[in-house]
Amino acid sequence: MTVFPNDEDGQVLKMLYKQGVDFKEPQNLDFVIAVPDQKSGEVVLETLRSDGFTCELEQDEEMEEWTCYCFITMLLKYEEIIAIQKRLDELCKPYDGYTEGWGLMVN
Repeated sequence: MTVFPNDEDGQVLKMLYKQGVDFKEPQNLDFVIAVPDQKSGEVVLETLRSDGFTCELEQDEEMEEWTCYCFITMLLKYEEIIAIQKRLDELCKPYDGYTEGWGLMVN
């Protein structure tokens, strides 16, 4: 029996595990970063790219909110997911950005 930490990230991993996602194969994760506006988003995008992340910036037309998405192919390891979110937060904080979570497409 695989045990997951009792927090939001642990719960997502537990759900993915129950859905049969292969934890031995790298998965394509999307890390979601909220930014206050387009200008901040563009700076965050540049900052993350210069740190080696693959990212894109999108605006939700309905909500008029800006979001930066970082795409990382990796194994689903709790500690690594936490470490990446922490790194993204550190890079985005000076521009009022923050990590809102992560996810992946399940077939």
